[in-house]
This record gives sequence, C-alpha cells and structure tokens, in this order.
Amino acid sequence: MKVYDVVVIGAGQAGLSASYHLTRLGLEHVVLDANARPGGAWQHRWDSLSMEDVHGVADLPDATAPRSSSERANAVLPDWFARYEAERGLPVVRPVRVDRVTSEGDLLVVHAGARTWWTRTLINATGTWTQPFVPHYPGVESFRGEQLHTVDYPGPEHFDGKRVLVVGGGASAVQFIGELAPRTDVLWVTRRPPVWRDHFDERTGRDAIELVQERVRAGLPPASVVSVTGLGLRPQEQEASRLGAYDRRRPMFARIEADGVRWADGSFEPVDVILWATGFRPAVAHLAPLHLRSELGGIALLQTGADVQTATTVERDPRVHLVGYGPSASTIGGNRAGRAAAVAVRRQLAELDGPLSSATSIPRESAAAG
Repeated sequence: MKVYDVVVIGAGQAGLSASYHLTRLGLEHVVLDANARPGGAWQHRWDSLSMEDVHGVADLPDATAPRSSSERANAVLPDWFARYEAERGLPVVRPVRVDRVTSEGDLLVVHAGARTWWTRTLINATGTWTQPFVPHYPGVESFRGEQLHTVDYPGPEHFDGKRVLVVGGGASAVQFIGELAPRTDVLWVTRRPPVWRDHFDERTGRDAIELVQERVRAGLPPASVVSVTGLGLRPQEQEASRLGAYDRRRPMFARIEADGVRWADGSFEPVDVILWATGFRPAVAHLAPLHLRSELGGIALLQTGADVQTATTVERDPRVHLVGYGPSASTIGGNRAGRAAAVAVRRQLAELDGPLSSATSIPRESAAAG
C-alpha cells in the first residue's frame, strides 16, 4: 500500500500552488478535493459576480490570471483552474470529502468515508467557504421571513420587491448593498461603525497581513484583513452611495422578531429578508483529531522568514502545513504559502533521510486503497 510524501487537501488557489511546487520538487503527492469539478470556491459564487467585481485574483505559478471582464467569475475561474490542472498534470482526485486526519506513529492518515491515504506530511488548503459563520441572536428561530448567508446569495433579482436587512461590516456586505440598493429597499447593520479608507496601497495591505499573523503566532483565531485595511467603494457601488444606503447604517439590533428586528431602545424595523454577510471560519474541523489548536482557540504557525505569508508549519505538529490560513488567506497569499509549504516539506523529508518510495508497504489490514 502506498505512503505518500505529501497529501494536499483542497484544490483551490493555495492547493494548486502547493501541488505545482511539489511536482517540480519531485515529491510524491496527491491532491484531494471535495468538489465534483475544478474551481475551488469560485464555482459556488453567485452569477452576478463578474470578473470586474472580484477583489483581485493573483496569478497561479507559471500561469497568468484571467483579466477583468464582464464575464461571470463562477465560469471564468473554474475553467482557468481546470486548464491549469490538466496542462500541468496535477494529481487531483475528486470528489473526495475528507472526514478526519489521524496520526499513526510517524505517519498521518487521511480518512474519507471508507477510503484512506497514508502520508508523511500534510498540506491543508481547505479555505473557508464551507464554514459560513452566522451569529446567534435572540428570537432568530421566530423570524418568518427568509434568512440567507453569503454562500446562499442568489443574485439581486431574487430580492426585488422585498425589504432586505444586510448584516455585516465587510466587503461582501458593501457589495451586496451596491447591487440591491438601486433596485429595492435595503437596511444595513454592523457591530462596529465601518472604517472607510481614502486609499489602499501595498504598505496598508502588508501591515494588515502582519497584524493577522501576530494573532496566528499567538495561537488566536485569525481576524479578517478588512478589519485593518478598512472599506472602499468601487465604481459599481457609487449609485448605492448616492442613494444614501451606506449612510443609513445602524448598530446591531438586540433581537429578531417574527417580522423584523428590534433594537435595545425599543425601535423596530420590519424586514422580509435577513442577509447575513457575516463571514467565514477556517474549514479545519477534519484536523481536530490532531489537537492542533492552542488554548486560545487558534492554530499557531511557525514563522521562519520575513514574509509572514510564508508561515505554514503548524507549531504543535510540524508534519502539518496550513496554506490559505491566517496571513495567507488571499489568492496571492495562498500562492506564496503553497510554495513555502512545498519547500518546507522537502526540507523535512530530507532531514528524515529523503522521500519514501511510492512502493513503501504498510500492513494491509491498516489501510484501504487511496
């Protein structure tokens, strides 16, 4: 039975970057992806999200990203990913939904239903899309209207004639308001007043990423980059701004009722839809058997260089690398982390007397075919 040098979980931007560099380094690996087809989380985005709307897509290694256009991002980017996988012969297996990862002596075992893969190291590139976060508020179960999260967003036409409450202070909330306010009645609530930026430059982004890394290094859960960089309006959101949709923001309500939401001062707003643009959490539940989290709730990563986006090695188990987590949770960060993880894995395996042969045997009763 085969023991891999590396198993990569996830074939989004970070996973493909890691696989590209592992292939160049000659490391025996497989990429397990839960989706039925290429495209990572992009294939699940709403149809109204065009290539003009996406907040920047970085090049993949040795492949230039598609240009800005009016075409749907959920078609353009999956097609690009599919070509990339095929042209470079990356060893992606799908659909494989990993249930858990366990440790057996010096090896890690990746479980997906009745199937298992044995590996010396692991690169986790599962992102956040499958872990939407919705905060709990009193009365939420009593609401008779519709509740949707960003992952469920069906496009602006769905909300015509409805009064929509957008909850959240990030870029997605700003974008949803930009689409909805010109065509229907929209309210906006956030936990904190939004911070609008006058400009965004490389230093702003770098400082924000370093602050995220400080949290990760301390073992805290990652914070969003936008909480540091602030928000900006793009041309497609100017009409909503002219209508005053962003100026009418209110603080968070105290409770949800059958037909709307009520604030602590007793004021009430009737709404038909609550759109939770409240973000995501890292999709790492399958790593729970490895006990990687610190007492503070996050997974601490070891920083080995000046670029915080290349911190991938898990402090509590250096066999495990996280890409697209914390400071590398962006397309360009995922690329850098993918390369860094591949290099770190090669170094680790060299220290253990080099890669194992693909013919390395393990007891047949201990494994199923990968």
